[in-house]
Amino acid sequence: MTVDRAVFVFAGLVVLAGVGLGHFVSPWWLLLSAFAGLNMIQAAFTGFCPAAMAFKALGIRPGAAFR
Repeated sequence: MTVDRAVFVFAGLVVLAGVGLGHFVSPWWLLLSAFAGLNMIQAAFTGFCPAAMAFKALGIRPGAAFR
């Protein structure tokens, strides 16, 4: 697995968790999904992604997007 794929998996899990918690617990949890979406948009423009930095530190090999 590369950092790129790990970031996509992590972002997808955060979005799904936010939607699930928003449905079953409190609508305020939908802000978690919104935060994940905004973070993905800013990463597309700036190339800065905290999750990618964390996965690199864990030793996952780099992919094409986050070098």
